[in-house]
Amino acid sequence: MPLTDFEIDAFAPQEKSYKRADGRGLHIFVTRTGSKLWRMNYRFRGKQKTLSFGA
Repeated sequence: MPLTDFEIDAFAPQEKSYKRADGRGLHIFVTRTGSKLWRMNYRFRGKQKTLSFGA
């Protein structure tokens, strides 16, 4: 189930960085300082890669 704006706003910084899935490899990465970055995991030639979209 996709993340909502309300859920994303509620993500608070923690001692360690963490991620919350949005679906199909897309997730939001929350850093220790509270920055929220969109990232997507995918495979290319059998290796996992991560694409960062930014804040």
